[in-house]
Amino acid sequence: MNRFENAGEAKIEYQDGDFQILSAGTYVSCAVTKKPIPIDELKYWSVAKQEAYVDVEASVKASQG
Repeated sequence: MNRFENAGEAKIEYQDGDFQILSAGTYVSCAVTKKPIPIDELKYWSVAKQEAYVDVEASVKASQG
């Protein structure tokens, strides 16, 4: 069973060095890869674009395109 199968996607406001959960959920989706990112593993995001990234490579790719 997929651990995200019965879980909802959170709505988050990304801030400098932190984020605020606006709507409860267990994950957010990577803006580049569309992979789910568990909230407790969220480390990369863009404040300007208000989007999350699964890893540093996805973050760099988003900033280049």
